[in-house]
Amino acid sequence: MGRLLKITLVGALLALLGERIVNFCYRSRIFTEVEVEVNLPNCQYFKGIEAGSEDIEVLPNGLAFFSAGLKFPGIESDKPGEILLLDLNSGSVSPSPLRISKGFDSSSFNPHGISTYIDKKDGAVYLFVVNHPQLQSIIEIFKFVEEENSLIHLKSIKHQLLNSVNDIVAVGPESFYATNDFYFSDSPMKVVEFFLGLSWTGVVYYSPGDVRHVVTGFYSGNGITISHDKKYIYAADLTAQTINVFKKNKDWSLSPIKSVYVDTLVDNLSVDPVTGDIWTGGHPNIFKISKNNPEDPPGAEVVRVQNIHSDHPIVTKVYVNNGSVIQGSSCASVYKGQLLIGTVFHRALLCQWE
Repeated sequence: MGRLLKITLVGALLALLGERIVNFCYRSRIFTEVEVEVNLPNCQYFKGIEAGSEDIEVLPNGLAFFSAGLKFPGIESDKPGEILLLDLNSGSVSPSPLRISKGFDSSSFNPHGISTYIDKKDGAVYLFVVNHPQLQSIIEIFKFVEEENSLIHLKSIKHQLLNSVNDIVAVGPESFYATNDFYFSDSPMKVVEFFLGLSWTGVVYYSPGDVRHVVTGFYSGNGITISHDKKYIYAADLTAQTINVFKKNKDWSLSPIKSVYVDTLVDNLSVDPVTGDIWTGGHPNIFKISKNNPEDPPGAEVVRVQNIHSDHPIVTKVYVNNGSVIQGSSCASVYKGQLLIGTVFHRALLCQWE
């Protein structure tokens, strides 16, 4: 019986390992290659963006903020981390860096996801930035001063529940929802977590007097945004390849509505200001991002989800490239017929959409 028990245990462990390997390959799309490209007309590079524009946030008036120069293990750049600004009504493709007020450590600035909040009282614009100095997770809040082309740093937020923040959506001058992409903070445990497929991440709600998990069960929380009527939160689970819809409650908790599979490793999200469609930049193969091999570059995918609240959302890949034009697409936003595509570490693209 002892020998039979050992054989049974070994068999069970091998079966579990095999299941984990299959699940790991599916979630990472490790064997996926871009076979059919989908092109768009009249595309051109944004000038001056050579080291990524991981997230892009567009105001209703056409001012677009770009987070640039993200650094993390495997992706290093000599370019400093910065926030760029471009008026999409100007016809220019040359965003300019915003000056940041004195006292803020710009030398260690490592911007990731960004979000804007417009104060209804006075129209003031606040920019929320996920910052990773020395690979920490800190939320920076700035006030945008358009006349001076600058950002005034107001506050840095660090909290134990915000341990591995990827993206953020502001819902007040000092409050926001944020996604964690990993449960663990140290790199070796992140590798273990990713391989085992632990669904331990989700969404955190933060305000000065209230910090709590409002969503759990994600493999790897990523992009997050809010509907224009402020009733719903949309959050991406990167390796589940899903966009998840939640109803925002009066107490700031979130109630799950649905999950939509989009057949790409979902990164940042944005909402079409006219139609309410969801746009995202996705990754065909996540491992090509970390390898960053010029001879085998990561591809790019842009996905549009129409009628996400209906029984039958329409998921369309509107742009697909094998890495010959852009690599590692991380976000997509639209404004008046223009499609902006950002990347983790590569260039950024502006295409005519409609």
